[in-house]
Amino acid sequence: MASAGASFLRSASLRLALAFAALFVFCSSLLVGALWWTTSGYLDRETNAVIAAEANALADQSRAVGLPGLVDAVRRRIAESRDDKAIYLLADPALRPLVGNLAAWPLQVGRAEGWWEADVERNGALRRARLVHFVLPGSLQLLVGRDIQDRVEVRQAILEALVWAGALAVLIGAVAGLVFRRLVLARIAAIGATAGAIMRGDLRQRVPTAGSGDEFDALAGTINDMLAQIERLIDGVRNVSNAIAHDLRTPLAETRGRLEDLLRHRPAPDAAFAEVEEAVADIDRLIGTFNALLRLAEIDSGVRRAGFVRVDLGDVVRSVGDLYAPAAEARGVRFAGAANVSVAVDGDPSLLAQAIGNLVDNAVKYAPSGGQVTLGLALDGDAVRVVVRDDGPGIPDADKPKVVARFYRGDASRSAPGVGLGLSLVAAVAALHGGRLELADAHPGLAASLVLPRRSVADSPA
Repeated sequence: MASAGASFLRSASLRLALAFAALFVFCSSLLVGALWWTTSGYLDRETNAVIAAEANALADQSRAVGLPGLVDAVRRRIAESRDDKAIYLLADPALRPLVGNLAAWPLQVGRAEGWWEADVERNGALRRARLVHFVLPGSLQLLVGRDIQDRVEVRQAILEALVWAGALAVLIGAVAGLVFRRLVLARIAAIGATAGAIMRGDLRQRVPTAGSGDEFDALAGTINDMLAQIERLIDGVRNVSNAIAHDLRTPLAETRGRLEDLLRHRPAPDAAFAEVEEAVADIDRLIGTFNALLRLAEIDSGVRRAGFVRVDLGDVVRSVGDLYAPAAEARGVRFAGAANVSVAVDGDPSLLAQAIGNLVDNAVKYAPSGGQVTLGLALDGDAVRVVVRDDGPGIPDADKPKVVARFYRGDASRSAPGVGLGLSLVAAVAALHGGRLELADAHPGLAASLVLPRRSVADSPA
């Protein structure tokens, strides 16, 4: 129980709610204080002006008509005044009352002239009064003032209201903090439960959403996207590991058997060198596979994005066409490359060239003798398409989503050289550049399109 209470007191939601309550009390106090200061100042000035006018008038009469006239003037003001808040007191030099509506000289008022605030007894009760003290000729003492008890009570009521409002605001803040804490903790607990399940190895768990579209739902959506990406990456690593163990074990075993056979039979030098050459070729293919995996890992990490520059994709397409045209001709495949437009993209030129080269290499590899491969560049709205077409066997619709998986090889490609990383690398390069790889039937053959976001060459910096 104590632990729960301590946890509640340490809750960020409670602290936030109390902070808002304190801010509310502070701002309310400032507002009420400013209002009171303005109103009280105006009333004080009005009161002082009335008191000063009365006191000056009585002092003038004292100088003009003397003590008897002053006494008559004070009595007349008391009798004729309709304002029961007016205070008058004329006293002798010993502060004994001569005439006025006070029974005695106020103890809080000294002999010095000036303004005073004191408690005076009126109608059997102590009342707060604002007074001005004059010393008249003959050391007579004159007090003129007004009863301000009502203003004192109003001020006290305002202060009490502020105290109660502050206490109520703190109480409301605590309750709101408790409610807010429950709501927030419920959502956070769901995130924590999902994270715990992920840590225990259940990568299929996702953070539930309330469907309200609030910030927690947005956060849950982001976390779920991250978890889905993590699941895909881990599945990819698992599949790659299995594929490496399966697809590389055979060539390694063949290479080892070839070398072991050389050691056992010791053939003539020419035959031995031929076997060694075959073994080197096998090792080169293995090294090429690992290099491709390293490039894919580098692309997946996004490191290559730091080397992006403005690239004219038309130049890249023409360079790839010039490179693969002789290889196509050697296989008896007609090759046609057309990139008559200049379009700028932001990207890594070597990766783009490698991705386009992989598409052309696959097309040349699977095109029949006497067939045709075309390489083209076309604009498509805000995107640019690099399209490679061949008239080979194509890819069945059921296999199109699978061929971008690493080490996947369909039935038509099992007899062809390669390990199944070419289209995986193309898809990874496309994703790195904010694009995609599209595979469609060319009737006959396959149309593979590398779709990338483009920039106008006219907008490109020199």
